[in-house]
Amino acid sequence: MPASEDQTSPSVPYWLLHVGVDGVSTQRQCAFTQFESKGIQPGADPQWVGKTVRQMSGVMTTVLPVGWVGDWHENPAPQWIVPLSGRWFVEAMDGTRREFGSGEMSFGADQGCRGPKDRIGHRSGTVGDRPCTLMLVQFDDWTPGADPSSCPFA
Repeated sequence: MPASEDQTSPSVPYWLLHVGVDGVSTQRQCAFTQFESKGIQPGADPQWVGKTVRQMSGVMTTVLPVGWVGDWHENPAPQWIVPLSGRWFVEAMDGTRREFGSGEMSFGADQGCRGPKDRIGHRSGTVGDRPCTLMLVQFDDWTPGADPSSCPFA
């Protein structure tokens, strides 16, 4: 059914891994909430279309083998991480740990953490007995807002 004006605009959750004011990485749940009911191109049936928030610099797919663990590291660039199959976890410096499955998005923005050199950024790894396939959408020009704990994408 196409999106119409009498339907409620959706809210699509995602997790944000970010650096707090103390320099320690943490995670919080956010949501995309700014949608417009319109065709994605002229003549197309209406659907809920979110606003374009940033221009990306690259897209890649990675496959993490069963048992893979990436020890403490920062994301190489601010990036969306979307599991396509399998499950994986992310553990922040403050101890928050989240597990993600197919379609559960997170945004990795933990660049610039401060703390012990052997515990900077986050740890991540596969969960379960299947490899985890991830799609990464990286940005080269993303900067957080004035409040690093605020949700940067609405």
